[in-house]
Amino acid sequence: MRQHLMTALLACICALPTTGNAQSPNVKLETVVSNSAEVPRVFFGRVVARETVDLAFQVGGQIVEYPVEEGTAVKAGQLVAQLDQEPFELALEQATAQKVQADRTAQRYRELAGSSVTETTLQDSETDAELAGIALRTAQRNLEQTTLHAPFDGIVAARIVSNYSTVAAGTSVVRLHDMSDLRIEIDVPETLVQSVRPGQSLNVTAQFPSIDKAFPLELREFNAETEQTGQTYSITLGMTPPEGLNILPGASAKVTVYFSTGEEGIIVPASAIITENDGSTSVMVFDPTGANEGTVTTTPVEITPTDTGKVRILSGLSDGQEIVIIGANALSDGDTVRRFISFEE
Repeated sequence: MRQHLMTALLACICALPTTGNAQSPNVKLETVVSNSAEVPRVFFGRVVARETVDLAFQVGGQIVEYPVEEGTAVKAGQLVAQLDQEPFELALEQATAQKVQADRTAQRYRELAGSSVTETTLQDSETDAELAGIALRTAQRNLEQTTLHAPFDGIVAARIVSNYSTVAAGTSVVRLHDMSDLRIEIDVPETLVQSVRPGQSLNVTAQFPSIDKAFPLELREFNAETEQTGQTYSITLGMTPPEGLNILPGASAKVTVYFSTGEEGIIVPASAIITENDGSTSVMVFDPTGANEGTVTTTPVEITPTDTGKVRILSGLSDGQEIVIIGANALSDGDTVRRFISFEE
């Protein structure tokens, strides 16, 4: 209320001429500058892997090689574990021999076709040869499946079984974290998510314990459903893993999100805007001719409202210009005015 009374009083005073010069009204001026207003909000974050997978053999057998250790890094294609291959090599040899025998039998029946071999016998022999081929390919594939390789560069999170264990097909053997992209999860209150406007840019950084540096983050994933408790949304942010730092899943992070207040750019009071009948808008730019005197120039501007009731100037003004913020509507282009300084003046 006090601010509104002060503004009204200033408007009345600025509309009055000074005693020394009836043609030089007092006006309230303001120097325009570009602002960058952001409000920081701090959240507790938790580091997570880009992807976590449990690796398993597609065939069963006894593990005889298990070269990886928990907490160590592995490269894509690196051996993680291997089963005893002897039973699979024997199965492949058997399948190979059966395939050779089936092909030989089918070829002999084809040569005797039309004499002592019936058409049904010939077809059966060819079917047996095809089935033997399928069995051979299966044996070859099973042998290949006795070795387990890392599908991507990552970190061994856990050795789920022990070396020399006998495992069934599909039994998890190693848990692997994909850390090619460092992910951080935070929970954001529903009210804060709703306050973000479409297309609004957010400045987000992360800090880790004992590391005196803030790292920029980018949005990776957004859970469109709130948690049942707390009415919060889970948001996943990401960054390229910093070199020389061993940041593992589960580590804590302080995430700071800088929310825009809508006051970016040149912001002026709504009282500075002159609106014409055709909807065009302008301001009065002050050009000094003395210490406190000068003339005003009508300057067209493009504007847009802000959430705070002020006006953002889109075009027409530059940093450092002085404009009339109270009494502008009572002026005309080229008028001589006097800067209002204080009530005591």
